[in-house]
Amino acid sequence: MQDFREFAEKNLVIFDGAMGTRLYEKGVYINRVYDELNLSQPALVQEVHREYLAAGAMVLETNTFGANRFKLEPHGLADKLEVINFQAAKLAREVAGNSAWVAGSIGPLGIRIEPWGKTSVEEAEEAFAEQASGLLAGGVDMFILETFFDINEIHQAINAVRKLSDKPIIASMTINEDGNALYGTTVDVFTPKLESWGADFIGLNCSVGPKTMYDAIEKMHSLTRLGLIAQPNAGLPRVVDGRMIYLCNPEYFGEYARRFFQLGVRMVGGCCGTTPEHIKWVANSAKALSPGGKSNMLQKFRQVEDVEAQVEVVALSQKSALGKKLADKKFVVTAELTPPKGCDPEQVIRRAQQLKEAGIDAINIPDGPRASARLSPLAMSLLIEQKVGIETILHYCCRDRNILGIQSDLLGAYAIGLRNILAITGDPPKVGNYPQATAVFDIDSIGLVNVIHRLNHGRDLGNNAIGKPTGFVCGVGANPGAIDIDLEVSRFEWKVDAGAEYVITQPVFDIELLERFLDRISHVRIPVFAGIWPLASLKNAEFMNNEVPGASVPEPLLKRMRKADTIEAQREEGVAIAREALERVRGIVDGVQISVPFGRVENVLKVIEVLG
Repeated sequence: MQDFREFAEKNLVIFDGAMGTRLYEKGVYINRVYDELNLSQPALVQEVHREYLAAGAMVLETNTFGANRFKLEPHGLADKLEVINFQAAKLAREVAGNSAWVAGSIGPLGIRIEPWGKTSVEEAEEAFAEQASGLLAGGVDMFILETFFDINEIHQAINAVRKLSDKPIIASMTINEDGNALYGTTVDVFTPKLESWGADFIGLNCSVGPKTMYDAIEKMHSLTRLGLIAQPNAGLPRVVDGRMIYLCNPEYFGEYARRFFQLGVRMVGGCCGTTPEHIKWVANSAKALSPGGKSNMLQKFRQVEDVEAQVEVVALSQKSALGKKLADKKFVVTAELTPPKGCDPEQVIRRAQQLKEAGIDAINIPDGPRASARLSPLAMSLLIEQKVGIETILHYCCRDRNILGIQSDLLGAYAIGLRNILAITGDPPKVGNYPQATAVFDIDSIGLVNVIHRLNHGRDLGNNAIGKPTGFVCGVGANPGAIDIDLEVSRFEWKVDAGAEYVITQPVFDIELLERFLDRISHVRIPVFAGIWPLASLKNAEFMNNEVPGASVPEPLLKRMRKADTIEAQREEGVAIAREALERVRGIVDGVQISVPFGRVENVLKVIEVLG
């Protein structure tokens, strides 16, 4: 076969259509792992390849879109990753012969990688390399990286493939109806990046029909010198008699193929919902145009520079009063008030007023602690700042919001004057009072810190400029008593790398535990606020020790609580223990967060007496 790069420079190229759609139409339902069919039903996979070849396809994609370790592992197939990819390439190669090229299909990993998830870019690159190795061994002519919505992830895929092979790489993003990638990244942002990262051809596939894709790829056309590929869906799916049906007919699809080619797109194929009949019409459009070269497809180029938003990032000392104290390296004292379960905030506001009068620097407002349903922490923070005149630290968790809601909330919080954020992942619903509630967890606390960091630098989730940047003081949580302390330290390193500016620990009763943790994080030390919890009773101590992760109450302290024979005596003993803890940690940390169990502000006031 002729070198694909050379051929695509002078000829229009027809790719095949959807593999999954055809397998579904042939009776393979969605509860099956389609990639595994390369092993269990190879004849069926080859039957689909032959149909597309007969329809006029010049490139056959392997049946490996989800054949990576992260997607195969839940089905017990991770150990068959290499053979699945090898066999898929071999099956397509046998059908293609010398009549068509074979493209190794690689899709997203199905998990979130940094900065939005805990999987590192190195791990992602390794996973892509595993899949690419199997495809190479099976004899692919090129690689098509398709249906990516995170430009950071497709970057790792490009890196992985390029380190293994110099075969052509096609890098294809997927977009929403608004023409942007699913993280909101615009065409003018991801197009030059794909080109600079070393892809040979770039384009779009999946998610939308021909019209929306045409509008977006028209923009790409003016931004790059690379050949373009377009693989739209057959319109948007509809459920008809329990089956997903795509209503874009082949003739309409073929008409848009003609428009793509006339625009200057070099390669056209189909994604979800397309069939061999759709590809026949694509092939007919290519034949009708018969360009024989690039003379009637002159492209317009312009130099695109990847320029960061020209914004003035807010200095830490200018962000908030808390930020000023951190910048000046002053000891910070905060107290935590939990929002009410109802809609009346007045009692919490009165407690905040007492704490302000006692000299507390800021009020921490937790976000649904223990997965409980309470008054909005954002609303509670705003009310306290407006009515009491003391800064709050809004705890913001990822459990209840997708990435769109998170960004909207953060922008809104900043617009109404909130400046201090504690980024947390959040307790899963099963531990709360609505265990059947659905958790979102689009990202975890590491990803959330990255979101805040971007907003603080004038960029949204899609790396688009937002104008004036936010100026949040961004904190994170840490658990010195974590069972897997190595993982906890690793996650802390990630949080600092993402842009965390301070950390609040879980309640600390064992000071030696805290000291060991501080030693472990000395190489990435940021200001640390130790959690202080005035135990309210023996039952409270036992609860903290047995049911709150990381809150280890040493046996000597439990004995002290047991010796107190009344609730009042136990409460006083709890205050004494908290005072001792505060005195011990004062010289090794940068601040404290004192909890207010059961709203007993008087206990907090007794604890902070040791500070003078």
